[in-house]
Amino acid sequence: MPILADLHTHSTASDGQYTPAQLVGLAKGRGLSVLALTDHDTLDGLDEAVRAGEELGVQVLRGVELGAKEYRSLHILGYGLSPDAPELQALCGQLRAGRDERKYRIIGYLREKGVDISLEEVESLAGGDVIARPHFAQVMVRRGYVSTTREAFDRYLDTDDYQRIERFKADARICVEAIRSAGGYAALAHPYQTKLEDDALEALVRQLTGYGLSAIECYYPRHTPHQQAFYLQLAQRYGLHATGGSDFHGERVKPDISLAALELEISWLTGSRP
Repeated sequence: MPILADLHTHSTASDGQYTPAQLVGLAKGRGLSVLALTDHDTLDGLDEAVRAGEELGVQVLRGVELGAKEYRSLHILGYGLSPDAPELQALCGQLRAGRDERKYRIIGYLREKGVDISLEEVESLAGGDVIARPHFAQVMVRRGYVSTTREAFDRYLDTDDYQRIERFKADARICVEAIRSAGGYAALAHPYQTKLEDDALEALVRQLTGYGLSAIECYYPRHTPHQQAFYLQLAQRYGLHATGGSDFHGERVKPDISLAALELEISWLTGSRP
């Protein structure tokens, strides 16, 4: 039976606007039964989110979002993670170290482009171990270099030139296996962001399925109807579950993205372990 859920959200544990507890409160107000917290490269906000969910009557799924190196913007979501996840924690530590090293190169890159912002201000805004591009974008808005965070990405942080300072990412196989080692299910996040043609994307899905992929994020705010239909076909063809989420970060970070209330069949995810 479908239930209202959002399986892709971010909190202040990575690059979101709201604390994990505040995010669960927003989910309650949205009428969600299930929320997955999937912060980038960290599990740090999960305990807080689960506690808030128990208090508010929202089932919180322990999740994560990992960047894989094979393609630009290839991300793997993990769902239903065990609280004890040493292999996944170790991988997250490596990924966060890569982000920490990259922050100095981002500052240098922006200064080359005439954007002189303070790393200290970025770190203060981030407030945690994960320093991500949205933190830089928000400071750029604050200092008047751009009008919106979207403009910061379009002009500086998501360009071909920016790719020369890309951070460390793990192989997709390592990402999937780390999620599975934590008792979780792995899903391909927002497949449109890979910018692969249909045949190449299908080859990627076939490869990931061989690694142990369980699902594809078919429902996503920026998927076109054609893309959504194709991703649903791929899920059926390869025996994968169809998931969906908003990629919510908060209106300050992504002004056009609200929490989703998707009718999803996820008994496979909320019930027994894989």
